[in-house]
Amino acid sequence: MTGRADYYDRQERRRERLEARAERLSREGAAKIESGFERLRAIPFGQPILVGHYSEKGDRNYRRKAGGSIDKGFALQKQAGEAAARAASVGTAGISSDNPDAIEELQAKLAKLEALQARMTAANKLVRKGDVAGLAVLMGSEAIAAQLMQPDYCGRLGFASYQLTNNGANIRRIKDRIAHLGREATRQPSETLHNSGVRMVENVEENRVQLFFPGKPDEATRAMLKGRGFRWSPMEGAWQRQLNNGSIYAARNILESLTG
Repeated sequence: MTGRADYYDRQERRRERLEARAERLSREGAAKIESGFERLRAIPFGQPILVGHYSEKGDRNYRRKAGGSIDKGFALQKQAGEAAARAASVGTAGISSDNPDAIEELQAKLAKLEALQARMTAANKLVRKGDVAGLAVLMGSEAIAAQLMQPDYCGRLGFASYQLTNNGANIRRIKDRIAHLGREATRQPSETLHNSGVRMVENVEENRVQLFFPGKPDEATRAMLKGRGFRWSPMEGAWQRQLNNGSIYAARNILESLTG
């Protein structure tokens, strides 16, 4: 499954894969670094490269390999840190449409944005009145109230108009997304067998539009599928992408292209 049904399980599996990768890279990096320093410790302290001596070439290669091992180790450690950071950020990048609680989470986010918009609007009214005491009560802080009464670099008091505009745009965007997900929740599953032999499935449960080919598509068709956002799912045995009007249109367009 790749859609809503196992959303949280997939999140956890991804986090575990990244954590395992971070641990492996860190271990390999530490081994490379230790190996490099081990090589260097074998060189007598203060021993220079004997330029012109028959040992010069071998000594340079030896030291270069030791330094390369250390550099590789630090590079692996850096990759380990990046993988650990990605593991920590799983589930925090945004609210996915695959999330079965997406509407509830978006509604909670919307409520916070609307409360912020109301507070900024009320604060600006108090600023225009010069009501510092009322502003402190509204903002819950005398320091914030005093800051809002100070002109910014453009001479503006209170919250700038662009802050209200941007927040208002986010409110409208989230409202639109909630409405969209609400409509998607009423979508009915469907299945169509195209005359090319490809089966098109609108899989509502998995939140995917899927194309099942009777065999492996040729290279040109695979390129077309990838170009339209479809990815091969070995688990489902289908080329698929997230279910929405755009992906349905793309799927139908691909099917039309298969028969000219």
